[in-house]
Amino acid sequence: MTTESNLNKVRSSLPVGVKLIAVSKTKNSESILEAYGAGQRRFGENKVQELVTKWETLPKDIEWHFIGHLQSNKVRFIAPFISMIHAIDSFKILKAVDEEAKRAGRIIPCLIQVHIAMEETKFGFSPEEVVELFHNKEVSELKNIIIAGVMGMATYTDDEELISQEFSSLNSLFQTIKEDFFKNNPAFCELSMGMSQDYHLAIENGSTMVRVGSSIFGER
Repeated sequence: MTTESNLNKVRSSLPVGVKLIAVSKTKNSESILEAYGAGQRRFGENKVQELVTKWETLPKDIEWHFIGHLQSNKVRFIAPFISMIHAIDSFKILKAVDEEAKRAGRIIPCLIQVHIAMEETKFGFSPEEVVELFHNKEVSELKNIIIAGVMGMATYTDDEELISQEFSSLNSLFQTIKEDFFKNNPAFCELSMGMSQDYHLAIENGSTMVRVGSSIFGER
């Protein structure tokens, strides 16, 4: 199947209001342009240099989402154009994004990454650390970022019950944070969870944004 037909198949499976980030990491410009030609505008990358190269050469109305682990010394390269940073996993990186956004004259939407999986290898705040983060007055003083929601990745497993439990727990945390810290702030609205292998379960558990790569572009 072609990239376009795969993309349309994924799109048709998404409820209204769920945003699709086409994960284009390691994919060439030709594949991205095929998806672009079919109307896709949001793409996700996880390597700064690869992202910058694609931004320089591909259409400028693409919304680029950085979905990988971001180092603070790399933020300056993407701050001038990035649409959203998905994986804020420390106050240090949040502060670095704010500083570089200010230099670039921008306000950058960010998602706070929460560690919900069994694997130790995944990044992110624990649920307790997220609550601590929002109690930190320094966070509210950052003027060049918008905290747009939270994101998380489930355990890589065939156990759908475990995956659903992890997504459900993140949804509960999202609702609690929204109620306690962002009650009158409509900008805090994104629950980003779900990838090619589990996005159906993520949507069942309230995801507003899914990151789908291999189901669109094929395996790497």
